[in-house]
Amino acid sequence: MLRYTVHVRGEWLAVPCPHGTNTVGWLGKEAVRRYMKNKPDNGGFTSVEEVKFFVRRCKGLGLLDLDDTVEDALEDNEFVEVVIEGDIMSPDFIPSQPEGVHLYSKYREPEQYISLDGNSLTTQDLVNLGKGLYKIKLTPEAEVKVKQSREVIERIVKEQTVVYGITTGFGKFARTIIPNSKLMELQMNLVRSHSAGVGKPLTPERSRMLLALRINVLAKGYSGISLETLQQVIEAFNASCLPYIPEKGTVGASGDLAPLSHLALGLTGEGKMWSPKSGWADAKYVLEAHGLKPIILKPKEGLALINGTQMITSLGCEAVERASAIARQADIVAALTLEVLKGTTKAFDTDIHAVRPHRGQAEVAFRFRSLLDSDHHPSEIAESHRFCDRVQDAYTMRCCPQVHGVVNDTIAFVKDIMTTEINSATDNPMVFAERAETISGGNFHGEYPAKALDYLAIGVHELAAISERRIERLCNPSLSKLPAFLVTEGGLNSGFMIAHCTAAALVSENKALCHPSSVDSLSTSAATEDHVSMGGWSARKALRVIEHVEQVLAIELLAACQGIEFLRPLRTTTPLEKVYDLVRSVVRPWMKDRFMAPDIEAAQRLLVEQKVWEVVEPYIEKYRRENIPESRPGSPTAFSLGLLERKTHDGHNHTHHNEL
Repeated sequence: MLRYTVHVRGEWLAVPCPHGTNTVGWLGKEAVRRYMKNKPDNGGFTSVEEVKFFVRRCKGLGLLDLDDTVEDALEDNEFVEVVIEGDIMSPDFIPSQPEGVHLYSKYREPEQYISLDGNSLTTQDLVNLGKGLYKIKLTPEAEVKVKQSREVIERIVKEQTVVYGITTGFGKFARTIIPNSKLMELQMNLVRSHSAGVGKPLTPERSRMLLALRINVLAKGYSGISLETLQQVIEAFNASCLPYIPEKGTVGASGDLAPLSHLALGLTGEGKMWSPKSGWADAKYVLEAHGLKPIILKPKEGLALINGTQMITSLGCEAVERASAIARQADIVAALTLEVLKGTTKAFDTDIHAVRPHRGQAEVAFRFRSLLDSDHHPSEIAESHRFCDRVQDAYTMRCCPQVHGVVNDTIAFVKDIMTTEINSATDNPMVFAERAETISGGNFHGEYPAKALDYLAIGVHELAAISERRIERLCNPSLSKLPAFLVTEGGLNSGFMIAHCTAAALVSENKALCHPSSVDSLSTSAATEDHVSMGGWSARKALRVIEHVEQVLAIELLAACQGIEFLRPLRTTTPLEKVYDLVRSVVRPWMKDRFMAPDIEAAQRLLVEQKVWEVVEPYIEKYRRENIPESRPGSPTAFSLGLLERKTHDGHNHTHHNEL
């Protein structure tokens, strides 16, 4: 007997199929028949025969031939969707696949494991877990700690001790004692009632990150969850069974209650769930399809699953990793623009940065030298304006070490906070096995990651703000000495005119998004939770700001490469030529107007995937090795010996006058 889970107009139906020779059309009709049977008005139909439909797989949305047999077309227990002809899909319908379906149809179950102990996870580890690169297992030490903390909870229940959230209600109901016979019901009611989020569901990557991070916190052994339940959570992660988690609803204290409750709800077999195998379906069906059983919550376990800062922090880890990637590549893009605009490298001299030794500033100046130093990388473009009469460059080029530099230092600061937070216990109450007691505190408060992510958004935004001004200089013929908007036959062609407008629009939007959400607080839970962090919005808007930064820099990258076209046959430095070649492998030169949005998207993808960094990193690291005194940016030794880097203080050997 085969069985299929079939989606018809928002309802999921388990349809047994007695024979593998039954057709896909038969399966669709049987699903429609069962759907009609469940509806008082037969779903608006008079008979199954009048219903016209087509059938598609939930995974990948592939259409199925109605005449094919189910044994030829489908796997046992597969998820399919019957789409009634003529239906208009409701705007709030949960699609069978999340955004970016093309990414998930290629999902392959990982073979490698990462061991979690609650103490050693990195932000990059968490992002990789989100990408589905690893499965999870606990270290033996973590298993022991989890067992020990659970013993404390079981003793409390047995002795009927009054402890918040275990034998009492929650929030304002903390003084309400719950009888032992209802403690399991208490935990389930907690999860159900707190699953009150709204908005779009998190993507699979972000759901995986959230689930993985919650596992890491539970592995510390201060939450009181049983090892059996924690192993069930890990099994769901390893099968990529991801609950429906709306992105909005947390105020960031007492933890991220709403999103984590939706996470827990799916694990108990209620609500919706997604997996690469099933697409969206009822959680109980998805778990069953993967051979998993819904979690049955024991005393304290609902609270253990939903109390903490994991929504803020998991999104924050993605933000800080993407920020690191775009900050590195912003230096490369800006260096390419400086070449096109025939700027000088004098502003990146080691002595200048030695007397203001911020680490980020020193590293950015070093990267510019590593890409533009004419003693290492001869540039025909630089040679062409050796004897120019310009005194100094505009701030958008000259001040890149200072502006980009503080972004790097901001990211390092935020990354340090995030690394501490992802390896912290953020529950309440905390279970201390060595003291055989629980203590109520406030580790669930999200102020640390909330403040840090507001700061991250403000810092990273400047990469887009300064980039947009460089795009203006590239497009403005009075500043660039290049054709207006970087196109021939101007007027007939508009070139990069509106691409620059797009960059300006994104920068303007970022200015509003950079208003810190963590300065706000609204009292909740009948004034029991009377100061909150609003960190969920801090994290989400930081990600949006970073996405805008990536898009603005993608436009600058395209504009700079287009500027190179007007300087040919002259060539720039070897590493920057590699960047040009990379861009031209996905975007051809702009000879006349064409549909530009795909080009911007392709360039952004190069930045998101860090391809731009990958092609120049070997040159940067080689330059670092060859200039050993500079191998520790920001150190006094590095700066004092920086004069050894080259014979002149100007990588392009310009004869600029002293700067004013």
